[in-house]
Amino acid sequence: MASTLHDTKDVVVGRAERQMREHFGDSKLTVRQKLALTCRILFDGGHDSGLAGQITARGPREGTYHTQRLGLGFDEITEENLLLVDEDLNVLEGQGMPNPANRFHSWIYRAREDVNCIVHTHSLHTAALAMLEVPLVVSQMDTTPLYDDCAFLKDWPGVPVGNEEGEIITAALGDKRAILLAHHGQLVTGATVEEACTLANLIERAARLQLLAMAAGTIQPLPPELAREAHDWTSTDRRHQANFAYYARRALRAHPDCVAEGTEI
Repeated sequence: MASTLHDTKDVVVGRAERQMREHFGDSKLTVRQKLALTCRILFDGGHDSGLAGQITARGPREGTYHTQRLGLGFDEITEENLLLVDEDLNVLEGQGMPNPANRFHSWIYRAREDVNCIVHTHSLHTAALAMLEVPLVVSQMDTTPLYDDCAFLKDWPGVPVGNEEGEIITAALGDKRAILLAHHGQLVTGATVEEACTLANLIERAARLQLLAMAAGTIQPLPPELAREAHDWTSTDRRHQANFAYYARRALRAHPDCVAEGTEI
């Protein structure tokens, strides 16, 4: 006989959170493996735009981070061909050069100690929304991790290869995890690679939903209190880990070359 049907929502939520902590443990993947998988995950998720976009994660020493080599698409990244660079984009490990636009990542890492991974892409629907100079509107349950957590930069500062763009984008991002960049694309941050990957997938879906909804009528707002509750419920480490593990298994089936053979997700 059921014994939980009269439990309050708080009790049910607390129980579910404890169960997630028990069933979803820390990943055994290295940061480089997670980054390589993230590149393939996002390629399959519509984030490909030629050689545009950068995915980075803090490196083993302060002031360093991993990133992909300029000249390779997201579908060509492996754990072996990633670079380790410093804040001046000098290559410390690996062959080739990083994308010069990585410079603004250095500014974000300096300003945000909580950020350990950054994903910047020109994904189709976020780029289309950015052309309209319209902020992201979160009005659907699945996209609530971005509720009140996505900034908007209305003025395009030009190609982000200078320090000025690093200052502008970092200031506009503030303490939020994501930002829509007018006439440009999107950027998300995460305390982990898993979190940043999940949010990158989500912001592209949110932009697509918004464009569809705008074409059909007027978007109606979510009740703020419930939206904030949903944001917090869907923004835990264990949920990010579970989401990433699913995305990674799917990517590995399609792209078995991106990590060493025998790697377990």
